[in-house]
Amino acid sequence: MSEADAPSIPLPIVDRAIDWAVKLNFGEPDPAAQRAFEQWLQADPLHGAAWRRIQSMRAEFSGVPSRLALDTLQSADALRAARARKRRQVLRVMALAGVSVVAASGVRELAPWQRWVADASTATGEQRTLRLADGTTLVLNTDTAVGIALEADRRVITLRRGEILVTTGHDDRPFWVRTPSGSMRALGTRFMVRLDGDRSRVSVQEGAVALHPGGGGAGDIARPGTTWWLAEDSVALAPAQPFAADGWAEGVIAGNDMRLADVLAELARYRTGRLVCDPRVANLRVSGAYHVDDTDRALAFLSQTLPVRVSYRTRFWVVVGPQDGSGG
Repeated sequence: MSEADAPSIPLPIVDRAIDWAVKLNFGEPDPAAQRAFEQWLQADPLHGAAWRRIQSMRAEFSGVPSRLALDTLQSADALRAARARKRRQVLRVMALAGVSVVAASGVRELAPWQRWVADASTATGEQRTLRLADGTTLVLNTDTAVGIALEADRRVITLRRGEILVTTGHDDRPFWVRTPSGSMRALGTRFMVRLDGDRSRVSVQEGAVALHPGGGGAGDIARPGTTWWLAEDSVALAPAQPFAADGWAEGVIAGNDMRLADVLAELARYRTGRLVCDPRVANLRVSGAYHVDDTDRALAFLSQTLPVRVSYRTRFWVVVGPQDGSGG
């Protein structure tokens, strides 16, 4: 009997399979835990069916940094009451439908794991503004996930994925933003933080931000009008971006004399699938404002103002190349 023909799996069993997946895939289970899992797995054929379906999603977790995965596991009990319902609702739908999340060439991750443990998140193409109890305004850009902890002695935002714009509220408690590469303390300020590979890009508009590398290296103070790289072992000034750093918060990619490849790379963050720039047109220069809430309209405008052709191979695979359409 195929998985498609198998009987439906009760939700409590799916929940238990999710628990085991977190413990075994992200932790370091001891022999007792391994034996308990084997006993659970053999106790009922439905347990095996649920486990196979959850395991079919493992490709999605292959790139999770080990430190973040361990942090997630260690805080699982505290997160469970507040977040398990949201995380499990997503997994239940996928597991009960027999959906296998497999990494396909050029396709963005689906339902990233960071969203399942986040206090707030956005999907690809979505933006969201939060006003916290301390008066802070937090804007989440596309495909972003954050943890929020307003504690008695400090305020902490954990950026797990994506990009945020922070305008801190007036409050005596220290305000921190934590990322995989390090932490930063806001000194009465407005600033942005974007995860970029194993570094974080920090752009300051107002006030100042103290930068602290995660590995304990020498930090620095980021002043207004500057952009910095925060890495595990260092901080450094970053080169100027070709577009306004905070333009996305207004819903646009805006700038003068921008490379077409850079504009398309930004637009790609707001749409599902692949947006490819042919190297032959990568260095064309563009100026203006391109709305991120309708990337197809932005692409159409580019095709009208530049000698390029926008080819939709599928809805999720778009190539921008020379106007004659040759090659590519």
